[in-house]
Amino acid sequence: MKKIIGILSFLVWIAQSVSAQQFYDVTQYGAKRDSSAKATEAIKKAIDAAVKAGGGTVYFPAGKYLTGPIHLKSNITIFIDAGAELHFSDDFDDYLPMVESRYEGVDVKTFSPLFYAYEAENIAIIGRGIVDGHGKKWWAFVEGYKEGQPRSKWQQLFDENNKDILLPDDPKQMKRGFLRPPFIQTMYCKNVLIQGITIRNSPFWTINPEFCDNVTIHAVTIINPKRMAPNTDGINPESCSNVRISDCYISVGDDCITIKSGKDLPGRTKDRPAENYTITNCTMLDGHGGVVIGSEMSAGVRKITISNCVFDGTDRGIRLKTVRGRGGVVEDIRVDNIVMKNIRDQAIVLDMEYAKSTPEPVSERTPKFRNIHLSNITAHARDAMYINGIDEMPVSEISLHNAVFQTERGIIIKNAKDIQLRDVRVNAQQGSALSVINTDRLLVSNLESTTTDTNTPVISLNNTKNALLRHLWPFEKTALYVKVSGAASQNINLADNFFKEDAVSIENEVLKQEVKFH
Repeated sequence: MKKIIGILSFLVWIAQSVSAQQFYDVTQYGAKRDSSAKATEAIKKAIDAAVKAGGGTVYFPAGKYLTGPIHLKSNITIFIDAGAELHFSDDFDDYLPMVESRYEGVDVKTFSPLFYAYEAENIAIIGRGIVDGHGKKWWAFVEGYKEGQPRSKWQQLFDENNKDILLPDDPKQMKRGFLRPPFIQTMYCKNVLIQGITIRNSPFWTINPEFCDNVTIHAVTIINPKRMAPNTDGINPESCSNVRISDCYISVGDDCITIKSGKDLPGRTKDRPAENYTITNCTMLDGHGGVVIGSEMSAGVRKITISNCVFDGTDRGIRLKTVRGRGGVVEDIRVDNIVMKNIRDQAIVLDMEYAKSTPEPVSERTPKFRNIHLSNITAHARDAMYINGIDEMPVSEISLHNAVFQTERGIIIKNAKDIQLRDVRVNAQQGSALSVINTDRLLVSNLESTTTDTNTPVISLNNTKNALLRHLWPFEKTALYVKVSGAASQNINLADNFFKEDAVSIENEVLKQEVKFH
């Protein structure tokens, strides 16, 4: 009985707490529910009233609202109820004056985001309603821009506001001076919640927390047209800490979820890493990448877990990308329980040559990928996995465990060290299941492949040092299992395998004593 009384008391307390919350219905401040007039000022009045009271919930009942940008303040919740739709104006002038922002890792002043908060805490955008960014006009302006044409008034205003900004190595995009706003951008905020809403047609990146702490993005649906909406990434938490993304559905015109921390010198100057992120239980369809780290990662990315996600139709699955000049370290990454289907390119990419560059001495401009571990992956893709370091900084400490790939081509590893593949099956239609080039310290255990081409080795090692290949069990028709080439190849060990020595080809330039059978 005491237990029942205690539960009843708790429920009463919850009911009293809910009833005590202050709701500010935007229609009571003049917002039209039929989108017949812009509700921007009415929404601002409702927010100001809530702020004056110390905080509260700004409420949108069912209906259609036309609005310009919405600026959140501390202790404000935007509640967009089921049946409510917020349609954001596509009049560029509505997003002036320009505000402090960040654009692709560079600090600028530019158009106000559609939802914007600066140095606020305890803010939320929740509900079962729809927010529509009407991005088509923004997309068309950018796609139609040509170098040398007369500069618009917005570009001239951008120039006036950004005379002394730190520029990235390639400043062309900043000099265009027309930077579309993100849909939701929170800057230097604490305790941010975005939950339940459906977001459509973002002008640029969709959800973009910057320099924030304690961010939760839960059960959000994001839909941007695949072919006509450039750079409309889904969720881009940049230089944030303690971020949780879960149960989201994303189909967009660029990457679905991207983790960033600033670009080149601007990013290194701010020196705010992206750290302590969990991404789980998300479904991703159209997009250039499922979950992507980089290429703007100049302040570093660390302590990231990605789990229990489905990618169906993205161009790539898990993708880490950078280039010389970025600097920054990507480390302590865990990826587990991922299913990929209809992947156009690679299922997994770790590429430090995302763009062409010239080798240079190791410095703060040199990026690093290390301590990255992937497990329990099923993927149907064109290419299984591509790991590509740079000469002066190999990718290091990478492991892949318990994975199955059904692909056209297999795994390629270049310029790497301390690589482990365990319990991996690669059913590639052409080429080797595993090709390793310029790599030091390699462990391959229980790798399987249905490759039966007598002229193609299942495993190709070129200029590879200190390798252990064990517990390899070829299919019955596999004639050539391992090929070792390259004069730099040395200390190649084959142990406890289920094939004879004649299934191993050692090229003439390789010293025979460097390939050992145990």
